[in-house]
Amino acid sequence: MPDLRKLFAHANEEKSGDQLAGIAAQSEKERVRAKIALADLPLSEILANPLIDPEEDDVSRLILETHDQKTFAEIKSKTVGELREHILRDETTEADLKRLHWAITPEMAAAIAKIMSNKDLVLAAAKIRVVTHCRNTMGQRGVLGIRLQPNHPADDIGGILLSTLDGLLFGCGDAVIGVNPATDSVETVSAILKALDRLITAYTIPTQACCLAHISTQLAALERGAPVDLLFQSIAGTEAANRSFGVTLPMLREGRERVMEHHRNRGIGGSGDREIGKTKNMTGYELTQEPEAKSQQPNCMYFETGQGSALSAEAHHGVDQLTLEARAYGVARAFEPFLINSVVGFIGPEYLYDERQIIRAGLEDHFMGKLLGLPMGCDVCYTNHAAADQNSADNLLLLLTAAGCNYFMGVPCADDVMLNYQSTSFHDALAARKLFNLKPAPEFLEWLEAMRIYRDGSPAQLDSGARKQLVSGLEKVLSS
Repeated sequence: MPDLRKLFAHANEEKSGDQLAGIAAQSEKERVRAKIALADLPLSEILANPLIDPEEDDVSRLILETHDQKTFAEIKSKTVGELREHILRDETTEADLKRLHWAITPEMAAAIAKIMSNKDLVLAAAKIRVVTHCRNTMGQRGVLGIRLQPNHPADDIGGILLSTLDGLLFGCGDAVIGVNPATDSVETVSAILKALDRLITAYTIPTQACCLAHISTQLAALERGAPVDLLFQSIAGTEAANRSFGVTLPMLREGRERVMEHHRNRGIGGSGDREIGKTKNMTGYELTQEPEAKSQQPNCMYFETGQGSALSAEAHHGVDQLTLEARAYGVARAFEPFLINSVVGFIGPEYLYDERQIIRAGLEDHFMGKLLGLPMGCDVCYTNHAAADQNSADNLLLLLTAAGCNYFMGVPCADDVMLNYQSTSFHDALAARKLFNLKPAPEFLEWLEAMRIYRDGSPAQLDSGARKQLVSGLEKVLSS
C-alpha cells in the first residue's frame, strides 16, 4: 500500500538516503505527525498490508512464511505504540521478548524503532542476548567479542598473519578472524582460508575464520579443499537488491547446507570438535579443552547489511531504508547465522550523512536485529568523506556496548588499509571491555590465559619467553 509506505518513510528519523529517494518527511512537523499516526497503527494492519507485494518479492514471501501466527495472536490487538510500551516495561523480561521473536515481522520491528528515542533503543536492546555457537560461544551476558580484521591491500599472506597475531595479543579475534580479500578469486580465497586455518590449528585457538568473498567464490574454494568455518554474504531487504549482490535465497540455502555438511565432516561444533583433556599447541603451552555441546548444531553463516543498500541498487520499491534494513534481518534469521554485522557507516554520506545519522542508524539496527532474534554486531565506522570522526565513532561504540552488542571490529589502528575507511581498533575493543567489565568469549579467554596473553581475566604484560614462543609459532605457520 503506497500510503503505508509513505507513513513509514515520513516517521523515520532524518536520513540522507530517504531524502535522496524523495520519500522523506519535508519538515519536523510532518515527521512528528507521522510518528503519532504510526504509534496508533494496529500491528494487524501492518501484517495485512505488506509494503512490498509478496507475489513480486521473495523476501516478502519469506517473512510471511516464517511468521509465528500462533504467538502473534497474543499481541495482534496491540498498536505499534502499545508494543513499544510493552517492550520497555520493567516487568517485561528477556524471556518474554524472546517468545515474540518470530511473531514480530521486520516491518513491525522497524515501526517500533521509528517511535523510540536513542535511549529507548539502548534500553530495549540491552534486555535481549542472542547466543550462538561455532568453534566457540558468542553473545552471553558479560561477553564482548571482537572480529579481528587483518585486511591487506595485496592479500599478502604474511601481512595478514602478522596483523592477526598482533590482534590476538590484544585479546581480539574471538568473534571471527575475518579477511576482506582485495581480489575475489578462488585462488586468493583458498590461500587466505588455508593460512588462517594453519594459524588457528597451530595455536589451537578456539575461534573461527572467514574470507568475505562472494558466496559462490567461497563455495568454489570449499570444493577445492579449503576449510570454511563461516560462510559469508552481504544481503539486503528486497529480492532485487539481493540479486544486485549476485545472490538468491535458494543460493543461501544451498550454501548453508554444504557448509553444515562440511562442518560435520570436520567435526566442528555439535559433532564434537574438541575432546576433554589436556593438549599442547605448537608453542608448547598446555590448554584445558572443554567438551562442545553435542546436541548443538553449529551456526555457520555470517551476514553483513547496511541501511541504504537497496536504494544504491535502485531496488527499494519506495520503502525507507530503515524498514528495508529490518527486512534484511528477516532474511538473515531464516539461516540461523553465527554473526550478523551492520556496517553502519560504510555505505557513505549519500545514505547516512553525518555522525548524528550514523549513530541513530547503528542503534536502530542493533535494536531491530535483537528484537528479531539475531546475534547483532556492528562495524562502528565511517568513510573519509562523511561528516564524522573518531570521537563520534567512540560515542556509538560506547552506546552499543551499553546496549549489549555482541561484537565490534578490531582493525589495526582503526584504519583499514585495504577498504580505505575508518573503524575501531584493538585498543578501542580493550577500552570498551574495561569500561563495562566485559570479557572475551569464555573458550577464547581460557586460551588467552593459557598463552599468558591475559592473566586473571585481564590483559597482561607479555614476558619475553612467551613473546619468543608466539613469534616462533608464527614463523612455523609461514613456512608450512
